[in-house]
Amino acid sequence: MSRPSWLWGAEMGANEHGVCIGNEAVWTKEPVGEEEALLGMDLLRLALERSSSSKEALRVITDLLERYGQGGSCQEDPAPFCYHNTFLLADRTEAWVLETAGRLWAAQRIEKGVRNISNQLSIGTDISAEHPELRSHAQAEGWWHGQGAFDFAQVFSLTRQPVRMEAAKARFQAGRELLQQQSAGGITAEVMMGILRDKESGICMDSGGFRTTASMVSILPQDPTQPCVHFLTATPDPSRSVFKPFIFGVGVAQAPQVLSPTFGAQDPVRTLPRFQTEVDRRHTLYCRHQVALGLMETDQERGQQLRQKQQDLEQEGLEAVQGLLVGKPASALQELGCLFQTFVERESQVYA
Repeated sequence: MSRPSWLWGAEMGANEHGVCIGNEAVWTKEPVGEEEALLGMDLLRLALERSSSSKEALRVITDLLERYGQGGSCQEDPAPFCYHNTFLLADRTEAWVLETAGRLWAAQRIEKGVRNISNQLSIGTDISAEHPELRSHAQAEGWWHGQGAFDFAQVFSLTRQPVRMEAAKARFQAGRELLQQQSAGGITAEVMMGILRDKESGICMDSGGFRTTASMVSILPQDPTQPCVHFLTATPDPSRSVFKPFIFGVGVAQAPQVLSPTFGAQDPVRTLPRFQTEVDRRHTLYCRHQVALGLMETDQERGQQLRQKQQDLEQEGLEAVQGLLVGKPASALQELGCLFQTFVERESQVYA
């Protein structure tokens, strides 16, 4: 999983059953609470811990949401930054979009085609499951007249998005168009990596106070004898990062080079005073990657050499995974637990 180092939850991740989840911030007509509750990132991590399918993950999140609610600041800064959440959930055979407004929620099962989310409600009338009080609450608030089709996004969306999220609509539309353009030829891991690297659309972000801090692409074969493969950058700005393959196999362990420093043996999150932001939480690969980015910007020749090495390493990972997905025996999985660690070490050497 990929998580901000100051908190317990995660922005995105996968588990050994092939369940993958990612989340996005969203604001709705329901008020956002600053009081401590479950963050969307907490819900995501708990769902990965407790589910063996995307549908089960959906139930885990909605049950916890209805019982405990969501709230609290989603940044370490003293100034609160609070929001509700939307989620993409997928496994080998099924995919869902889950969107929330306080304790209320609506979910859409994705039957075919492509789907994306981006800081706005996107489920309209095609609702596959919902909170039992969703419509009655909207009617009681005067947001819906109670007749005809119920459009969740239309009913619950704010008339005006927060200033920091004004580009969400354009980004969502651009992401959908990029996916649709590529879907005719087939969505491959390389295609997804290219979309995540698209700066013009704002999907790959490095300005306006936000930066894409990590990226992930998963291959989920429908054949259960084939392994799920998850490519992760573990570094910011995917346009200048390496997607490295991870597979749940024997001997899988945390790669220390991409583990942020801890400050206390018992609980690295809670042993520091709240909002102590001057602590350097960057992990080893992050630090080396930042130095490399600096070289790319100041030394054109050295920068081109570094970028070529990054591309070669990524291509090697893609080719290695392709070999795994064309019928190698299950016994080949015995040594795959250290695959990600191997590529992290090799990328670190590129920056040495």
